[in-house]
Amino acid sequence: MLQHIQHVIIEGSNSRPMSTDLTYLKNNVRKPVIIYIHGFNGFKDWGNFNLIATKFAEEGYFFIKSNLSHNGTTPDQEEEFVDLETYGQNNYSKEIFDTVQLIDWVKKQASAYSNDIDDQKIILLGHSRGGGISILASAQSKDVKALITWASVAVCKTPWGNWSEDKMKQWQINGVEYYANKRTNQAMPLYYQLYQDYESNRQKLNIEQAISNLHIPIQICHGTKDEAVPVEQASILHRSQALSELYLLDSNHVFGRSHPWTSDTLPEATLEVIQANIQFLKKNNF
Repeated sequence: MLQHIQHVIIEGSNSRPMSTDLTYLKNNVRKPVIIYIHGFNGFKDWGNFNLIATKFAEEGYFFIKSNLSHNGTTPDQEEEFVDLETYGQNNYSKEIFDTVQLIDWVKKQASAYSNDIDDQKIILLGHSRGGGISILASAQSKDVKALITWASVAVCKTPWGNWSEDKMKQWQINGVEYYANKRTNQAMPLYYQLYQDYESNRQKLNIEQAISNLHIPIQICHGTKDEAVPVEQASILHRSQALSELYLLDSNHVFGRSHPWTSDTLPEATLEVIQANIQFLKKNNF
């Protein structure tokens, strides 16, 4: 029987709550665990991610998705950016911490789901900036046994990577810059601490170096028509880790989805990448 347990609260960075969902078949079979890490301006339910969670669960995986602690949502409003102050205080280090917290939760909670979780087979699946976070967290946690990225960034410079020198100076002077969320029409605050965190932790936040040091199965998935993260970044990651598998498909940054997603079926590109992920995992005994 398919189980979909929602609103599990896990403590994240600065003791902030991470609202988390668990999807799995309750059949007394111990399953590999997939932990999904959302991207910049993302959340666990973007584009009806329950459909994706169900697809993986039906293939025999224990699927976990969570709102990271500083993504601007709250447990009461999981799909809305209602806490912009917290959003503005987010950074890469906090997201890595959150991801490791989710991994640790799986290890600690394995006994509660002892018939359904194989905590020796933890897989990270990250989208966009969440892909970079998943790579960095995999380098920190020996409990991660496989890694899949969807449209991952190759550098920790979201969203300022293409900003002009003048804009960067103004960011420093003002202490805050605003990012226009075209979907919600919100001005999203980005405090300068985001850049300071990057500068203070360049070594720890080096995605290329992190992926090059991994010794686990890795699949890098990217759309050739990605308008947000150029497909060349997938090539950079693949070159950095010669043993990784590169899977390219004719699609955009979100594999044909949008938010809100009201259909009860997924677009072809999303189904294609999920099938590629499952084949990759099965091939590597997950």
